[in-house]
Amino acid sequence: MLTLLFSVWLLYVTWKLAVFAIRAGWGIFKILLSVVFLPVMIVILLIVGMIQLTMPLLVIIGICTVVKELFGKRM
Repeated sequence: MLTLLFSVWLLYVTWKLAVFAIRAGWGIFKILLSVVFLPVMIVILLIVGMIQLTMPLLVIIGICTVVKELFGKRM
């Protein structure tokens, strides 16, 4: 009986740790994407000469940021 309880508890803890690891990994991925990848991509596009693509991209990101700051705190 103790072995069964131990096994169930072990599966429960393993499941909780796996869910936590996936959530933490997703959070780290989002931070890396927004802090590292996006600015590097914009700089590379500027260097290559694709200013026609870079400027609308920056405008869209700016609008999304402003909307999120204005309405994100109320929800």
